[in-house]
Amino acid sequence: MTRWLVTGGGGALGREVRARLAGGRVTALDRARLDITDPRAVRAAVAGHDVVVNCAAWTDVDGAERAEAAATAATAVNGTGVRHLALACRRTGARLLHVSSDYVLPGTGTEPSPESAPTGPVNAYGRSKLAGERAVAELLPDTGYIVRTAWLYGEHGPNFVSTVLALAARRDTVDVVDDQYGQPTWTHDLAGLLVALGRAGGAAPGVYHATAAGRTTWYGLARAAYELSGLDPDRVRPTTSAAFARPARRPASSVLGHARRAAAGLPGLPHWRTSLAEALRRPAFTALVSRDAVPRPAP
Repeated sequence: MTRWLVTGGGGALGREVRARLAGGRVTALDRARLDITDPRAVRAAVAGHDVVVNCAAWTDVDGAERAEAAATAATAVNGTGVRHLALACRRTGARLLHVSSDYVLPGTGTEPSPESAPTGPVNAYGRSKLAGERAVAELLPDTGYIVRTAWLYGEHGPNFVSTVLALAARRDTVDVVDDQYGQPTWTHDLAGLLVALGRAGGAAPGVYHATAAGRTTWYGLARAAYELSGLDPDRVRPTTSAAFARPARRPASSVLGHARRAAAGLPGLPHWRTSLAEALRRPAFTALVSRDAVPRPAP
């Protein structure tokens, strides 16, 4: 039986991967039990496992851009830590499934970015994730898998969907960016694809894209979340990236193509709206929508 190690096992995605592997031989280590920036700890953790799914990551995008110390910490986790994992997997022969990000790409095109698209991060976080990708490609050319995703949301931990739903109880309206495009991806769906990839012994190593089908904007996602939760979607108002300035620049398009995933015979993820509807029926999301506390729409 395959022996799995899930790093970042206490995070939003790590918990979903662990749930998908329930009943199997799986070790899930959260940050308190495994610091992937510690090479000795990484070697000890990887030993005895056949497949490593790396869900550990520094995810504070604006923090990495705002402060040099935070940028250094992001690179330590997203870059150096991944190198430690890759080295440990090379020593033991384990396969590494490393979760990366669309932020390694410039996001300037109008068509979905293929797996072969040239990289070109537009912020410090993206550069830290690219360092991790390069480590996997360099050290594990035959057993390394880079799985890029984008616009993740789920039941565990803060995310855009939970944030906009929570705002409904405090604000009449909410302004959301309508000029950035992406594919909202449910962590539950992504976890299923990661497990399928780990079990697919014949899948070629390299880069895979793992995002939902379809595309929308953050504004479109917020409206859908309101509508599907029984709230008035007209309470969501469109705005621009320029009007909603943040420390880290965001890609204009995070839409990814899935040709390599399809060629490998791996299952595709559902349309983003289909998964959102299912996710919003989960208790973690329904608890956010207290209709007695929702203010009336502004006239």
